Amino acid sequence: MYGVCGCCGALRPRYKRLVDNIFPEDPEDGLVKTNMEKLTFYALSAPEKLDRIGAYLSERLIRDVGRHRYGYVCIAMEALDQLLMACHCQSINLFVESFLKMVAKLLESEKPNLQILGTNSFVKFANIEEDTPSYHRSYDFFVSRFSEMCHSSHEDLEIKTKIRMSGIKGLQGVVRKTVNDELQANIWDPQHMDKIVPSLLFNLQHVEEAESHLDNHSLWEPKVFAIRCFKIIMYSIQLLSHLDANSRSAATVRAGIVEVLSEAAVIAATGSVGPTVLEMFNTLLRQLRLSIDYVLTGSYDGAISLGTKIIKEHEERMFQEAVIKTIGSFASTLPTYQRSEVILFIMSKVPLPSLHHPMETGRTGENRNRLTQIMLLKSLLQVSTGFQSNNMMSALPSNFLDRLLSTALMEDAEIRLFVLEILISFIDRHGNRHKFSTISTLSDISVLKLKVDKCSRQDTIFMKKHSQQLYRHIYLSCKEETNIRKHYEALYGLLALISIELANEEVVVDLIRLVLAVQDVAQVNEENLPVYNRCALYALGAAYLNLISQLTTVPAFCQHIHEVIETRKKEAPYMLPEDVFVERPRLTHNLDGVVIELLFRQSKISEVLGGSGYNADRLCVPYIPQLTDEDRLSKRKSIGETISLQVEVESRNSPEKEERVPTEEITYETLKKAIVDSVAVEEQERERRRQVVEKFQKAPFEEIAAHCGARASLLQSKLNQIFEITIRPPPSPSGTITAAYGQPQNHSIPVYEMKFPDLCVY
Repeated sequence: MYGVCGCCGALRPRYKRLVDNIFPEDPEDGLVKTNMEKLTFYALSAPEKLDRIGAYLSERLIRDVGRHRYGYVCIAMEALDQLLMACHCQSINLFVESFLKMVAKLLESEKPNLQILGTNSFVKFANIEEDTPSYHRSYDFFVSRFSEMCHSSHEDLEIKTKIRMSGIKGLQGVVRKTVNDELQANIWDPQHMDKIVPSLLFNLQHVEEAESHLDNHSLWEPKVFAIRCFKIIMYSIQLLSHLDANSRSAATVRAGIVEVLSEAAVIAATGSVGPTVLEMFNTLLRQLRLSIDYVLTGSYDGAISLGTKIIKEHEERMFQEAVIKTIGSFASTLPTYQRSEVILFIMSKVPLPSLHHPMETGRTGENRNRLTQIMLLKSLLQVSTGFQSNNMMSALPSNFLDRLLSTALMEDAEIRLFVLEILISFIDRHGNRHKFSTISTLSDISVLKLKVDKCSRQDTIFMKKHSQQLYRHIYLSCKEETNIRKHYEALYGLLALISIELANEEVVVDLIRLVLAVQDVAQVNEENLPVYNRCALYALGAAYLNLISQLTTVPAFCQHIHEVIETRKKEAPYMLPEDVFVERPRLTHNLDGVVIELLFRQSKISEVLGGSGYNADRLCVPYIPQLTDEDRLSKRKSIGETISLQVEVESRNSPEKEERVPTEEITYETLKKAIVDSVAVEEQERERRRQVVEKFQKAPFEEIAAHCGARASLLQSKLNQIFEITIRPPPSPSGTITAAYGQPQNHSIPVYEMKFPDLCVY
């Protein structure tokens, strides 16, 4: 009975009939597509039959190989490929076993075409992400067989090249399939690497004609995947650990390892195989810190003794630059979200002089801190170059921006310049920064061909939150005596890019106020700046106001700026960038008594912009920066300055501060003035009152709330004094109450008689 069933086609199982129907009578006609669609639909509808379909196809293929019916072999492999791509079910594992069995059969064949056919099918399979894990699958045979193909010595050169290329493609497929599968054997084990690496090296070095027969980028479609880089990528894990193991080797040896890692970074990060991103950057940053220690101590052991290998400083510098270059190369391949993580990671390693981030003391400690800061900021600049983000809130989060801007207030001019360049890299999203590399007063900025977009909602939110912080640091950076031409060029670029990338009408008004305040710094010269610095500030203001006036396209504003610039050209060219920011600045010996016609007048600008819809009231208020404890702390250099700052903070927060008027005897205030060279107490009080008035009248609500949350309001304290003098009711039965902002009062005031400022009304 079984024999009868075997002979009658109608009684054969349906899956066999469907498989048989995909084969035409003449193999040259190719796969019968309509019947293949029926087989695919059946496999998807009855996935439990998939393993039997695979077994039967395998049986037919093996039979056809033995009978040299290679046309049917190709049809069978095409059918297997289509089924493999279409079916992702729990029964796929049994089907894959049949598939791999057939691929192995083809690879064992002596026919080159069958070997190439089997390799192509395996590569397609390697690119499939399976839904279910595999527990019993092994790829040892494929590693061995593909490695053998890489060493093919076929007498026909063209065929030999194709076989070797197929072998390399097959090895790539094995790595792709196994590297992320925890159930598979570790592809990095010596038993596999001893076969893979020699096979790749053999083809890298074996050249039999003028042009390498493996210089074919289409080999790695869809990725442009050069073989040499593939070898480097495969060994990236070993190179990182090897770098750590050779941390005390000569700088030239370590630089060689790092440069090899840098070459690997040209491959897209999504196509590479290696360690976690932060692990890689952590290793490179650790090597930077070790190199700095070697430079400071003069040896690899931290102390010089007999037998100690003395380091060469110029070689360590070369190694440090190689590490920084490698950091930038790796970062350039990362997607935006990963690059943001790397940026935060690097910034967290920068030593900062704050209450929460203590720095090393002593001369050696200061040198180590400075070198570490410079190297890490260089690395950060490399990572930020070319960084693109549509949302500045995510590109410059608060924790990162706070740390970066605190670095901008350090006394070291080189560090401040790095910070400015980093900010420019983040803010420039349309490639405009190179257009502001030269400071000038162009009569028509259209020649710059600036790319300007409307400020987005996310950018508006970012500026509402961080604008005052940015303005303060720009203002304080302008006042630094150690600034050189590069600093002013960076400041100009930063102001210009903020105006283009992040500006709305409110930001434009604040930037104009800021630049006018910088002009006042040069005019009043309370900082005793050198002549060059004062001329540079005048020139910086002229260049920026010339730019912003043309961006706002308000004719009266443009006319005023143009008139002042033309007057300076005739009477004071040393106040324009064309005479200041050149190799040999043409300066004056005396800047005292600058006439008003040479200055940009705040009243005039307020008048002309107010008539065009800008906030004239806000324009009339002079810009005054909000000095914070972090700003001052970033410049402290001694224990005495730290104690002075703490006493100042305690004195400011004391409720009896106004009653303790300093006398002419030697007091804390006179010592503070001698050590810190600060302004007099009266000047501080006047500045604080003017700041409070500006805050409560003109600033946004968020800024007012932040101000009130940080310190007590001068207005509230005056009201409390008036209440104490004029109203003295009996004590409240509930005892002492606490007034607004947390200040205890000795005498209570009935609630119905208390008067609160408008800020406190809900």
